[in-house]
Amino acid sequence: MPRPHIEPFVDRDVSFKRLRLPGFGRGMHYKVLSLDTESGACSLTVRFDAGYRRPPGMSYSEMELFILAGSISYGDVTYGKGNYFFVPPGVAMPAMTSERGAEALLFYNYGEPSFLESDEDHSEALRDQLIIVDAYEGLQWRIADFVRPSVAPGCMVKLLRSDPLTHAHSLLYCMTPNYWQDNISYHDCAEESYHIYGTSSMMQFGDLPTGGYFWRPAWINHGAFASELGVLGFGRTDSTLHNYFHFNPWSTPEENRQRAAAQLRRYKPNLYEWIRSPDGHNHPHDFEHPGYDYDSGVEMDHEHRHEDGQPHSHGKKARSRRRSTRA
Repeated sequence: MPRPHIEPFVDRDVSFKRLRLPGFGRGMHYKVLSLDTESGACSLTVRFDAGYRRPPGMSYSEMELFILAGSISYGDVTYGKGNYFFVPPGVAMPAMTSERGAEALLFYNYGEPSFLESDEDHSEALRDQLIIVDAYEGLQWRIADFVRPSVAPGCMVKLLRSDPLTHAHSLLYCMTPNYWQDNISYHDCAEESYHIYGTSSMMQFGDLPTGGYFWRPAWINHGAFASELGVLGFGRTDSTLHNYFHFNPWSTPEENRQRAAAQLRRYKPNLYEWIRSPDGHNHPHDFEHPGYDYDSGVEMDHEHRHEDGQPHSHGKKARSRRRSTRA
């Protein structure tokens, strides 16, 4: 089941709950931002109590973590607010501690939260894809040149991760004070956002303040939008972010899909006609990525089981294609 459209949601309006999943230990709390009830993939706000400890270990699913406040130590290295982690499945991280406590955004991208105690990587884990970066101090703001067509001037980004297969993105973004964009847009990908600071106004959905969040499936109209005092936010997409701009706020998702398909027919008529073959559809075979599963959105070399019997992959390119369905 895809994640539903959630907009607007403010996590400060709900209380933390104690996380009781095996392996995570005591002193961890969570708020659900969005959830795929079929796969267990989720986006969470989490809080670690002062003195929190967890042994070395790995996850079945790729994981993303962004520190909002406080600090977290992995082994002998302490990371403060603004640090971002992308941890591929099967990559073992050192023991985790938080001496004075912390709050963070936590994402499990194609499976439920899981933890297996281990001080070694799985033999096929992709450690070279591990990302640890100080997003506040270690990166420069830039225009969103990977987004086409471009948004209005005054929106800048720091790209934290870009999946080379799906072009899914994780990023920081900011809107300058008095930012505004007067058109309507939608995308053919899912997108989500969390406001670290500031308030933006979206014509259809009202104000989204600090602590505000949305999960927006493909084809949903949004805009016009503005921010009086500016915004700092954390955002993710499940594929390339393409802006379909127009000025009709009443168009439906089905109409938006048809409009996007019409653009594809104009821009790539041969591909469009091949997809619309006489038998109704074609199933592409990707010789570059022969293990890609177009139903699950995951490419894998093989599947194996850990001691608990749960099947999953640490294959060469195990990753999510659509966070809207398998996240």
